[in-house]
Amino acid sequence: MGAKRVIGSVVAVVAICVCLAGATAPVAAHHAFAAEFDADRPVEFSGTVTKVEWVNPHVWIHLDVDMDDGTQANWAFEAGTPNVLFRRGFTRRSLLPGTAVLVDGYQAKDGTNRANGRDITLDDGTKLFLGSSGTGAPWELARPGVDTADPR
Repeated sequence: MGAKRVIGSVVAVVAICVCLAGATAPVAAHHAFAAEFDADRPVEFSGTVTKVEWVNPHVWIHLDVDMDDGTQANWAFEAGTPNVLFRRGFTRRSLLPGTAVLVDGYQAKDGTNRANGRDITLDDGTKLFLGSSGTGAPWELARPGVDTADPR
């Protein structure tokens, strides 16, 4: 009877461990730029900030953008971490709702209104880098006609 009791206890402990392992909350993994965004699909929009999510692992900047067809669309731009943006000159008051900005970056591979932000230009002409380092984004490459005087 002792062996049955030990085996039963071991089975019970294993069953509990399996249940606990299956009940854990999902964790969103940090991704590389190329996993979600397309370096061959640059975007650039002037718009009005509607919301900024100062959360880790990435800040998200939401803009209302007037599209060429006369409609308005909301775009979300992924930026670096809050700490990185603060070190680059942002404050929590830099991007209040209603602030007019110009943002460029790279569209999401799934074609949604999401992009990895590269640079943001504020109304006063201040240009700040949005991208996070080490993601594989083509931030270090000069864009003809944007970062250089060369035509596109």
